[in-house]
Formats: sequence, structure tokens, C-alpha cells
Amino acid sequence: MRGLSGKVAFVTGAARGIGRAIAERLAEEGCKVALADLDPGGAAAAAAEIGRGAIAVAIDVAKLASVRAAVAEAERRLGPIDILVNNAGWDKAEPFVQNSEETWDKIIAIDYRGPLNCCRAVLDSMIARGRGRIVSISSDAGRVGSTGEAVYSGAKGGVIAFSKTLAREMARNNITVNCVCPGPTNTPMLQELAALNPKLHEALKRAVPLRRIAEPADIAAAVAFLASDDASYITGQALSVSGGLTMI
Repeated sequence: MRGLSGKVAFVTGAARGIGRAIAERLAEEGCKVALADLDPGGAAAAAAEIGRGAIAVAIDVAKLASVRAAVAEAERRLGPIDILVNNAGWDKAEPFVQNSEETWDKIIAIDYRGPLNCCRAVLDSMIARGRGRIVSISSDAGRVGSTGEAVYSGAKGGVIAFSKTLAREMARNNITVNCVCPGPTNTPMLQELAALNPKLHEALKRAVPLRRIAEPADIAAAVAFLASDDASYITGQALSVSGGLTMI
């Protein structure tokens, strides 16, 4: 895709799953990629397998000081960040009335506060240079709701609303801000849920018009597009990558 070669990309939650697939795709497109994760060992192993100069940095997206330190390390080693991908996320599937306050706090801290922290940490440099791409991984749960994921859905919906507003504020600086909203995706999280409910995977597959669960590479392709010059006139959008499960 146009305009990705040589750019510096910072991907959170990149040790596994969708984040790793995004890091791998951006590296294939010629980006210098920092894999940022709460599991630095996992991120280091993923970076080594991806190669192409990819690096790993430790991060806790829920803490602004940790985010600033990770961004500073990535910029020291790779250069100013051109592309931020807010991918790190967490959920616990259960009815809202069974949620604990600790569960609320953890979901909100990672899934909503995390993107806020990361955006704040990179924006000053992007504004100064007059360019940048921010892509946040939201969820179709944030667009239409999802049983057993009330707080997660609220946090992901918040990311969409935040991104639309930030897109308006940053447009004059040539910084685009978009969301990718995956549907059910073959990730370790889904595999863990399917292990608890063996019928879940097949039920989800039957519900998707394209009759398959997404692979992380499907999400990565959408992120790479929105980060590229091919999407330079697209901002403030929430793109569902769900095989047609939601059409809104």
C-alpha cells in the first residue's frame, strides 16, 4: 500500500492475536514497527519472528506514565511515530449484574483509558510534524451491543465517539483518526471462551453471512489500509470487519 514504507508504527497489545497480525502486516508493508505489550517477553519473541527491524517495548496502556515511557523508547530507537494502532484490550464475558466493580475498572482502564493515554502521548509530535495516522481497534460490540459484554461494549463505543471527535480536532494537522471494528475473530480470547462453551464457535460461524470467523490477518489488512496514503481522505470512520454480521 502507498506511503507505508519507512514509516514508524507503534502497535499496542502486539504480542499475540490481532495486535501481532497488525504488526506483521505493517512490517511487511515496510514500516519500522514497535510491538508494545504488557508482556514484554511475548512482544520480544513476536518481534524476533517478524524481523525487519521490529522491536519490543514494555507498556501498561492503563497508566499514562508507562505509555509515555514506551513511546519515548520507541522514538529513541526507531524515530518519531507516524502510525499509532490502539489494539490492546481486555474483556470478561458475563452478565452486567454479575460484574464486579473491579471488572468495570479494569475494562474501562484498558479499553477506553488506554487509547486516550496512547493518543495523548503521540499527538504533540504528530502535530509538530503536520502528519499522522491513528487507528483504534474498537469492536462491533461498541456499535450494536453484545450480550455479556455490557461494560466492554460501552468502552468500545466510547472509543468510537472519542475517535470521531479527535478526527475533527486533528484534521487541520493532517492527522487522520479512524476505528476498525472486528466481529468474532479467531484470537486466543475467543479460543478461551470457546473452550468454556464448545458450541460457541460454530454458532458464531453460522451467524456470519460469509460463514467463517475472521482471522487476525483480516483485521490487519483493514488497519494497513487506513494507515496508508490510500486512505488519506478518510477520517472519523468506524469500519466493521465482520463478514457481514453487522451492516450499519
